[in-house]
Amino acid sequence: MAEDRAKFVPGSTAGITWRKSTFSAYNGSCVEVADLAPGQIGVRDSKAGPHSPVLVFGQADWSSFLRTLKH
Repeated sequence: MAEDRAKFVPGSTAGITWRKSTFSAYNGSCVEVADLAPGQIGVRDSKAGPHSPVLVFGQADWSSFLRTLKH
């Protein structure tokens, strides 16, 4: 794929709407995802709170990842 690989983004992600699976447990050990910018998907660990490091994926890489999970 022509996109950059995942990378960490420093700093706060305040103001971004994060979502997690409805199947997630209530113990705070969840993976959250958010639309960061056009074509960028952020993934973080909810245990680390709002200042968690964020992995950023391009849309094509994220779509490929989701397709792989479904098979």
